[in-house]
Amino acid sequence: MGIRAAVFGASGYAGGELVRLIDAHPSMEVSHLAAHSAAGRPLGELHPHLGGSHRQLQSLDADAGSPEIAFLALPHGASGELAADLAASGAIVVDLGADHRFADPALFEATYGSPHPHPGSLTDWVYGLPELVSVAGATRVAVPGCYPTATTLALAPLVGSGAVLSDGVVVDAVSGVSGAGRSTKEATAFGAVAESVRAYGVGTHRHRPEMEDAVSRITGIRPAIVFTPHLVPMQRGLLATVYARLADGVGLADLMDVYSDAYGEAPFVSVGTESPQTRWVVGSNKCLIGVFVDEPTGTAVVVSAIDNLVKGAAGQAVQCANLVTGLDEAAGLTPVGWMP
Repeated sequence: MGIRAAVFGASGYAGGELVRLIDAHPSMEVSHLAAHSAAGRPLGELHPHLGGSHRQLQSLDADAGSPEIAFLALPHGASGELAADLAASGAIVVDLGADHRFADPALFEATYGSPHPHPGSLTDWVYGLPELVSVAGATRVAVPGCYPTATTLALAPLVGSGAVLSDGVVVDAVSGVSGAGRSTKEATAFGAVAESVRAYGVGTHRHRPEMEDAVSRITGIRPAIVFTPHLVPMQRGLLATVYARLADGVGLADLMDVYSDAYGEAPFVSVGTESPQTRWVVGSNKCLIGVFVDEPTGTAVVVSAIDNLVKGAAGQAVQCANLVTGLDEAAGLTPVGWMP
């Protein structure tokens, strides 16, 4: 018997990835599956790639038994009460949603437009970016968003070391349509995305405050970031390009030394001087980082590639779960993508 894991929000893309990863995990097993609108439907009807499974999804308020760990893959605003109940029951809670990523209730409210239902509990949550934040021993883990994952892994070591200036940071990022979730939307329909690229959430995207807050909590320095995400016609994958002004006297070799110090032993981050492609990481829990210097402007240009559903969601959640339960960090995860 493995560690009993409940998955709430199993009908969505991230929830399906959680089930896929846990089913193949050597030390975990899915003990409970729940969803909102898809309650009562068989898992295999929603995710036929999962071996035609006939396991049935329960409602979110159904008795989950006694899971040792609970994964929440729910929209923002839907995790607060459920997370509190699960934590009170003694379960380790790993939340893939946005409800617990900020320690400051005022910042959460400013970003998401409503007060948090349990503001006093926010400081109990650990930000689940294991390469830069220790999660060992935590009982409540908030998994970062996909754009903040790729951006923070690229930016935080440089800001923390003083290799780049913290103001005027620019992040341009592209993501596949799975990042918008599974529900039907005109903006992500084939006719809207095929043969087209568009920027969205320009100047207003909720992941910008999370990026700034994450780097601040990790380094003690709050950067000023201009962030523009783009939707591109692919299913999955995310590429973030980060631009930051170099500190005086800093060159490419210095940047590589900073990353070596930060990620030398990290199993899921690789840093080089080649520009990564999203197809190199799809299906994996890997973050590939390519480092460059634009000499005429004295700018560090860092390209970060992840699978938005794995390292940007379900894979990172399992990575955190491994660490908080004392398992090998890489158990059940692969650093190798599906290319081609």
